[in-house]
Amino acid sequence: MRETRSPYNGPVPSAGGLPFLELSARVQEHIERRYHVRVVTRDIPDPLIGDLDGAEIHIDFAVTPEQRLFLLAHLFGHTVQWNSSPEAFDIGKTRQPPVDEALLPTLLAYEREAAAYGLALLHETGIREADQWLSDYSACDLAYLAHFYRTGEKRAPHTFWRSNVPLVEPRLIPAFTPTKLVFRANGVVI
Repeated sequence: MRETRSPYNGPVPSAGGLPFLELSARVQEHIERRYHVRVVTRDIPDPLIGDLDGAEIHIDFAVTPEQRLFLLAHLFGHTVQWNSSPEAFDIGKTRQPPVDEALLPTLLAYEREAAAYGLALLHETGIREADQWLSDYSACDLAYLAHFYRTGEKRAPHTFWRSNVPLVEPRLIPAFTPTKLVFRANGVVI
């Protein structure tokens, strides 16, 4: 796994028939056209495979189409948070495990909110057939993060995968102006 915090690059069960390449292209076009957030595909230094700075989303060229769709939705969710809540940027800063158990509910709520914005983005793009897939992927991400924050152990992401978890509830995306802050590789982890 190249991503240090979540299972973006781990082997997880696929949603089967979803056309991830086509859906990723639609989502990227929507992010850039409607929200004026630039999406860049490039080589991202290990251990990351995705990054953001509040105005741009960067995705490693080597990810699968399924990973790309998850990253687009998830990193867009964090982009919304960073641009609509000053507290969100602070919550997303690097944490060295073990993280204080009292802080975990806030960190996990931050991740759930990003998933909710990500699902709303998919719905805006006309993608309704991926709700369960995004919910399962986001739950896997959340379980991985909770374990990592508690223990510092980077277990194989697929060990956290559960199918048919409760669906993420989409959250209305507020109006925001993309503002460049800092890339995660420069010290911020989402």
